[in-house]
Amino acid sequence: MEKQGGRRIWQVDALRGLALLNMLVYHGMYDWVYVFGHGNSWYDIGAPGCHVWQQYICWSFILLSGFSFSMARKPWKNGLIVAGCALVLTAVTAVAMPSELILFGVLHLNACAVLLTWLLRPLLGRVPAWAGLAGSAALFFVTNQLPYGFLGFEGLHLAALPQSLYSANLFWLGLPDLTRFSSADYFPILPWVFLFWCGFYAWKLLGKRAAAHAGQSPAALRPLCAVGSRTLLVYMLHQPVIFGALWVVDAAMRG
Repeated sequence: MEKQGGRRIWQVDALRGLALLNMLVYHGMYDWVYVFGHGNSWYDIGAPGCHVWQQYICWSFILLSGFSFSMARKPWKNGLIVAGCALVLTAVTAVAMPSELILFGVLHLNACAVLLTWLLRPLLGRVPAWAGLAGSAALFFVTNQLPYGFLGFEGLHLAALPQSLYSANLFWLGLPDLTRFSSADYFPILPWVFLFWCGFYAWKLLGKRAAAHAGQSPAALRPLCAVGSRTLLVYMLHQPVIFGALWVVDAAMRG
């Protein structure tokens, strides 16, 4: 998706590769601490540092996906491929690791955001880029805590929302009934589609400048770009590989 005139925009690949490497380490630590039960003095998903780390990873993927949308020849096809991978992920976690079931994770969000943007592209394209970016950012800020019953961003709660909005358990939209819904990875359409659209409008502002620098990456960054250019493949394979490697290490430690 990061090709312009037959050349890849290596900066996008490099940024995505960096996010992928962070994800591999983050998920490896998660499995080691929370799945295999090895305590760690610094890795705590409830701690501010780990939260910021996790948010950096997901923000990077979503923003870069939105930025890359306009470079895809057939975005609807990409969206359907990602949707298929998301369904596979749900099925695998349901069978192999029910305690880590993923019902609507980042892949589900990405597929929905791509397909929704493809459908709304004529309308979204009429909005000036600066206005679209500012509006999307504002909407993301205001709806960031929507799945948890508030309007606001992170710990800033601007207003509580009626619990009746959540009774239908529209978890995919961002209105889950948290008394009966859980997902090990959860990225509903609201608020996250607005972050995707931030990337979409950022392309309108910066795309021509980025395309002008498309081509071969610096030699030192080629391994990182190679990883970043295969995002979906790495994402689908990383957990089985990490889990298998940690299982071997755990078994060896336990003798």
